Amino acid sequence: MTFLEKLNSDLKEAMKSKDEVRMNCIRQVKTAVMNKEVAKKKVLSDDEVMEVIASLVKSHVESIDSFKKGNRPDLVGKEESELAILKAYLPEQLSDEELRSIVEAAVKTSGASAIKETGRVMQLIMPQVKGRADGARINLIVREFLK
Repeated sequence: MTFLEKLNSDLKEAMKSKDEVRMNCIRQVKTAVMNKEVAKKKVLSDDEVMEVIASLVKSHVESIDSFKKGNRPDLVGKEESELAILKAYLPEQLSDEELRSIVEAAVKTSGASAIKETGRVMQLIMPQVKGRADGARINLIVREFLK
């Protein structure tokens, strides 16, 4: 079953159970995927759909931060419930220990020793952790190793 087929079946299930939050969230994902397909002029692979969902997760996290700063607990709750639904479609996130071991191996492989070489290390890491770790989190760990 492809990602889109799973989204369609989950949408039907949400419609039958009248789960408005889940239904709206899945529709948001489908719209974002469709927009990306139109922009790329091709059908997205499962990995590309996962990237779209990851970008939606990132935007929800940023929205939650903004709403907390703006003292809008009603919107924070809505965004958090949608965030939980979106995260269910992503693979399990790597722990900091797992990330540190991947970063350590990448630093040794690249031979990087200064912070200005962060990009070279990140290029080695990102394909390995695709969808399982946030780039900002990885960047912080890389900077720990390249002091």
